[in-house]
Amino acid sequence: MPDTAPADLVFTGGPVHTFSPARSRATSVAVRGERIVAVGHDEVRELVGPATEVVDLKGKLLIPGFQDAHAHPVGGGLELGQCDLSGATTLDEYRSRISAYAQAHPDTEWITGGGWSMEAFPGGLPTAAELDALVPDRPAYLVNRDHHGAWVNSRALQAAGIDARTPDPADGRIERDADGAPTGMLQEGAANLIGRLLPPVTLEQRITGLLRAQALMHSLGVTAWQDALLGEHANLTDPTDAYLATAADGRLTARVVGSLWWDRSRGTEQIDELVARRAAGTRGRLRCTTVKIMQDGVAENGTAALLGPYLDGCGCASDNSGISFVPPLDLQKYVTELDARGFQVHFHALGDRAVREALDAVEAARRANGRTDTRPHLAHLQVVHPDDIGRFRELGATANMQALWAAHEPQMDDLTIPFLGPERSAWQYPFGDLQRSGATLAAGSDWPVSSPDPIEAIHVAVNRVLPDAAPGTPVFLPQQRIGLDAALTAYTAGSAYVNHLDDVTGSITAGRLADLVVLDRDPFAAPTEEIGATRVQETFVGGERVYAAQ
Repeated sequence: MPDTAPADLVFTGGPVHTFSPARSRATSVAVRGERIVAVGHDEVRELVGPATEVVDLKGKLLIPGFQDAHAHPVGGGLELGQCDLSGATTLDEYRSRISAYAQAHPDTEWITGGGWSMEAFPGGLPTAAELDALVPDRPAYLVNRDHHGAWVNSRALQAAGIDARTPDPADGRIERDADGAPTGMLQEGAANLIGRLLPPVTLEQRITGLLRAQALMHSLGVTAWQDALLGEHANLTDPTDAYLATAADGRLTARVVGSLWWDRSRGTEQIDELVARRAAGTRGRLRCTTVKIMQDGVAENGTAALLGPYLDGCGCASDNSGISFVPPLDLQKYVTELDARGFQVHFHALGDRAVREALDAVEAARRANGRTDTRPHLAHLQVVHPDDIGRFRELGATANMQALWAAHEPQMDDLTIPFLGPERSAWQYPFGDLQRSGATLAAGSDWPVSSPDPIEAIHVAVNRVLPDAAPGTPVFLPQQRIGLDAALTAYTAGSAYVNHLDDVTGSITAGRLADLVVLDRDPFAAPTEEIGATRVQETFVGGERVYAAQ
């Protein structure tokens, strides 16, 4: 017999974009408890009872909740409460914010925070002298927006004992002047030389950061995410305890998959520890079922691993091809063992050599273990050699896009393209090629590296220009654009697949969890150039409203 009991919640007056192949569009959805019980048209209204809450969409679009497949929400939430430089792009703006923060926090032992953009400084390299003028009385440590380097002042360099005699660590670089003296910019692992001195972050502060981040992400329609770093790395405090605490008491309303950090200074001996952490880290809406391996750095500072050398300022081949943080044969061994133990592997793979090394590791695991349901995924994918495009589909490796980066802006045009050269620059963020090859696409933000707003990233995936780009801004590699439906699918069903939540979320289908978002318009009904103007009106997780626009 049909289920005719009244629903708790009914959305009507569509449109509803279901992401279900059986019925792609509907106008009404009914929810009872945590789950969707009916999807259709006028007949769904028969489930409206005296106590049913009815949401009149009035032509606004209802979609499944966004899922961010690569984010660092606790760090992002903490940084919002520190010296926040995100969103600004000029040295004058940074001076103003840093001075204001330092004056407002006279008793703070260290000035910390970040989010600054390399485009504000010649060569992407700020100096200690610039920061000394703003913070002369105590150490300052400010990470850049990609979190692969830190701007420090002289007090910080002195606290760490860094001078011209200090050697570069194996996984990083101290920027120096002509005499070898440190200039105030520390790349990759070199940042740890100072970062390890920072005052510890308390559990209470981590919980505050998580809840602050969760509120922001819910306001942007994000109902689930994969945290790309649970563990100790690069002076980041392990956020696992904050997740466990909020999962236990119900304050964690998002669904979270935790990526346990792979310590690249160790080998397979850490796998038993990861297995134990997986068991201990599965509570409530938290599941620690993934291992994160960072295989390289970023292109802007020359640490992304490339198959050939970077170019120098004159356009000639340099002696630098970036850094593979894990030796390729070791990577194959580690991934094979992790896959055999049932872990998903989440790769940071930005340069074409890192992408190939990650795919080679997945191939080794498939060869040894067969095609398991571990669903490995590669994040960032800035430069992908054309020979490796088809391997994603062949190996069942998901392409995890950070689409907001696939646009012309100063960091791309001034600090990346000249040092990659024309051929490799044309291989950047090949979302269109990956889609045409049959690869599964997921999407994430890498917040706080860049904005956590899925709508902004979707706009760029479709248009390959930033939402606020000036008229006439050239389209970045237009052949790599993907359609709105594909971009939305990547940020919903695609990321749900990566998160092993595709059996209960990612589409609006009877029986699925009611993780839903109401947008303020139907972006399918307007020109693609207007996608970025879309805003989230309401967000629901398991049928509970977790955000409503004021």
